[in-house]
Amino acid sequence: MNKRKNKNSKKVLQILEQCYPDAQTELNFKTPFQLLIATMLAAQTTDKQVNKITKKLFGKYKTPFDFSKLQPEELEQEIKGCGLYKNKSKNIIMASKILVEKFDGKLPESFEELVSLPGVGRKTANVVLSNAFNKPAFAVDTHVFRVSNRIGLACAKDVLETEKQLRKRVPKHQWSKAHHLLIYHGRRVCRARNPKCNECKIKAYCNYYTQHFERREE
Repeated sequence: MNKRKNKNSKKVLQILEQCYPDAQTELNFKTPFQLLIATMLAAQTTDKQVNKITKKLFGKYKTPFDFSKLQPEELEQEIKGCGLYKNKSKNIIMASKILVEKFDGKLPESFEELVSLPGVGRKTANVVLSNAFNKPAFAVDTHVFRVSNRIGLACAKDVLETEKQLRKRVPKHQWSKAHHLLIYHGRRVCRARNPKCNECKIKAYCNYYTQHFERREE
């Protein structure tokens, strides 16, 4: 690993931690299973919207046993405020049935078992491992992918390669924290459209800023 990049990565994370000292998941949950459901619902939907839906949803249904007994049409009515709610409804019910039949209703704590569930990909599994089970994991969502590649923490064309590079560049004990820091920065400053580069505290270390602004000023 390039020593300069390693040094910059450390500095970037230090600055972001100063900016967002309370960075953590913004999804509301009380159990690992509830976090799984909330994360599945969050695809193409804001955390704020998911929290509105799960506040009512988790008041009615709390465990895999509860969800496994639902018909897709029933769950659709509860989550239709989410994008792709028909597919999510089917996957949640199928995953709940598998949890009941294979795992006695308990959410497994291994990556391989989590991604074996319908509708659970790498990002969702890593979110659950990190936030519900306090295991080192680096979930790469759209914000993490965008921000890490803009800054230069990663240089990849897809989510998987971005995750691999971040896992190498960021110390393992910081994976979970770095995930939240990058999300917070992506939502508040380094937005997909019209990023607030002039307000950014890490612009001195950012490839995007250097390429788009510093060169214009020369």
